Amino acid sequence: MTTSDLQPLSTDPDCAPTLEARAIDRSVADQVGAALKALSDPLRLRMLSFISAAPGGQACVCDLTALTDLSQPTVSHHLKVLREVGVLTSERRGTWVWYSIAPGYRSAVAALLDSFAPAALAAHADSPHLTGLSDVELALDHLTTVLTSRFADVDPTLVRTIVRESYTGLARTATISAHLVPLTERFARQRLVDLTRDRASTPPQVLFVCVANAGRSQLAAALVRHYAGDQVTVRSAGSTPASEIHTGVRDALAALGSATDAFPKPLTDDAVRAADVVVTMGCGDVCPVIPGVRYEDWQVGDPALASAAGVAAIQAEIDSRVRELLGSLVPDLQLPDGVPSVAESTHREENNR
Repeated sequence: MTTSDLQPLSTDPDCAPTLEARAIDRSVADQVGAALKALSDPLRLRMLSFISAAPGGQACVCDLTALTDLSQPTVSHHLKVLREVGVLTSERRGTWVWYSIAPGYRSAVAALLDSFAPAALAAHADSPHLTGLSDVELALDHLTTVLTSRFADVDPTLVRTIVRESYTGLARTATISAHLVPLTERFARQRLVDLTRDRASTPPQVLFVCVANAGRSQLAAALVRHYAGDQVTVRSAGSTPASEIHTGVRDALAALGSATDAFPKPLTDDAVRAADVVVTMGCGDVCPVIPGVRYEDWQVGDPALASAAGVAAIQAEIDSRVRELLGSLVPDLQLPDGVPSVAESTHREENNR
C-alpha cells in the first residue's frame, strides 16, 4: 500500500471499533497522564537522575535538598508528588528519609533519562520556535548587566540565571517573539524583587495561581491593584501558562487599568516564597508548601470559554473574595462599591435592546 492509498479511518462508517482499538483506553491514558504530569517538573527530573545514579540507587533527602536552593519542605513536596504516583519509594532511617526508584519504574526511568531526554534536547535544538536565542544574546546580556547593577546584593550569577530562566519560561508558550525581551525584563525584575523582599518593611504580598494565568488569576490581581494600589503587592502565575490573555477578559482588565500589565507567566518558587498569601484557583496542588505562607483555594469558574455574562459573573465572585481577602490584609482600607466589568455592562446593554 502506498501513502496515497491511505485513507482516514473516520471516512469508514464502520470505523468506530477500529479507532477505539488503535488508541489506549481512556482510564489508562488518565493514569499515564498523571504520572507524566508528575515527571514534567525540571527539579523532579533532576531528582530522578540523581537517585538513578546514586550508589545502590538510593538517595537521602538531605542530598536531594542540596541539588537546589529550595527549602527542605519544598523539596519534600516534590518528592511526595513522585511517591504518590508510584515512581519513588521511601524508607526512614533514623532522622532521614531515603528514596529509591520503584522497581516497576526502573526500566522506564532509565529509558526516560537515557533515550527520551537526549531526543528532547536534540528536538529542542532543531525547534524553530525556540531558536533565535543567539539572536537576543546581546539583549539578554545587557539586561543581566542592568539588573545586576539594580540588585547589587544578589549574586551576579544568580541574576544571569534568573534572566535566562525567565526568557526560556516565557518563550515556551510565546506565539510572537518580538516582545519576549521586554517581557523577560519585567518578569526577571519581578522575580528579583521577590527574591530580595524584606517582609518587615514591605506591604503584604498576594500570589494568585491558576492554570493558564490568562483569566481568573489575572482578574483577581487586577482587582487587588484597583482596590489596594500600593498598599498590597500582587503577583499572578500559571501552572501551565497560556500564550496570551483570554479574549473574554481583556476588556475587563482594561476597565480595571491592568491591560498593559497583564501577561501569562509561569509559576516560580521565589514567587511562592515571597508571598504572604497564595490563592490557588482551579490549578490543584501545584504550589510548594512554604512555612509561614497562608494558602487559600478559591473554586471559581474559568472565563476562557465563558460568555460575556459568564465572565461578568466570574468577575463578581472573584471581586467578593478579593474584598474579603483585603479586609484581612489591610483592615483600614476603604473599599468603594464594586466596579462592574465591561462584559457585564455589555450584557446589560444587550438585554435592554
